[in-house]
Amino acid sequence: MSEAKTIKRMTAEEFYAWQLEQDQNYELVDGIPVLPAKAMTGASRRHDIITFNILSLLRQKLRGKPCRPHTDDMTVRNPSGNIRRPDVIVDCKGGPDRSMETGEPRVLFEVLSPSTMAFDRFRKVEEYKTNDSVRVVLLVASESSEVIVWRRDGEGGWHSEIVEGLDATIALPEIGCELGMAEVYEETGVGSISG
Repeated sequence: MSEAKTIKRMTAEEFYAWQLEQDQNYELVDGIPVLPAKAMTGASRRHDIITFNILSLLRQKLRGKPCRPHTDDMTVRNPSGNIRRPDVIVDCKGGPDRSMETGEPRVLFEVLSPSTMAFDRFRKVEEYKTNDSVRVVLLVASESSEVIVWRRDGEGGWHSEIVEGLDATIALPEIGCELGMAEVYEETGVGSISG
C-alpha cells in the first residue's frame, strides 16, 4: 500500500525560494505551485506576437518615466496570497534587482487564448481587482482586434469598456501613454472585428 503524499502549502517566501530551482515559471494558488494555464496549453505564435508588440510599445513610450514594462517572468502578489504571472506587467515602483515580484503593478495585460479565455476573464480579473496597486487590467483578444479594459475609478470601484478595431486607441493615463490598436495587432493577421 503506497502512502498518500501530503501537499505542503507554501508561503510566498517559500514559493520564491522553490521557484529558483525550477525549469518553468509557476504561479502560487491557494498555497500550491501550479503551472499557469498558458504553460499547460502553450501560447500560439499570435499570442506571442501580441505580447511582444505590447512590451515593445510600452518600453518605447515609458522610456525615461518611472514605470517599466515586464514579462511574465515577474509576478504580482495578490492579497489572497496568490502569486500570478500576467503576460505583461507595468510596475511603477520597482525593487531589488534579484526580486521576482513587482513593487507596484499598476497596469496588467492578459492576452487571451481560446483555451484560457474564461479563466483569465473571470477568476484572474477578479483576483487582480483586489490588489490595491492595480489600476487597469487589459484583456487583449487574440482572435479579433478587441481589448476589454477594466479600470479602477476614484472611489475604488471597477468599470469596463471595450476598445475595438484597428483605428482605435487605448488610453492609459495611469501610466501617461496610449497604445494604438494597429500597433498592438501589427503582424498578427488580425483585422477589425467589424470588417
